[in-house]
Amino acid sequence: YMEKRNTSHSLYGGNMYAILVYDIAKEDMGRKRWNNVFKLCKQYLVHVQNSVFEGEITKANLFKLEKEIENEIDNELDSVIIFKSRHERWLDKEILGKEIDDPLFI
Repeated sequence: YMEKRNTSHSLYGGNMYAILVYDIAKEDMGRKRWNNVFKLCKQYLVHVQNSVFEGEITKANLFKLEKEIENEIDNELDSVIIFKSRHERWLDKEILGKEIDDPLFI
């Protein structure tokens, strides 16, 4: 018996590659929102630089992450941008200067 999965509702089906960047305003408890968004992103993606995360993620987990972030941010003050691709190999990434992957670096 082979189970057939319905992936027609999924943008890409299975895993995808995402780059998430965010700006959290300092006013109105911004530091707390920044910390909460940082912790959420760290659960699903790899911290690469300041407020930038990237990595392979399922469509379902990305949807879940987006909803969790929406509950944390102030839509009038904060901004989150997610770049999506089928796979990392379709991205050309160049790093100029120091490559940062220090969890203590803010």
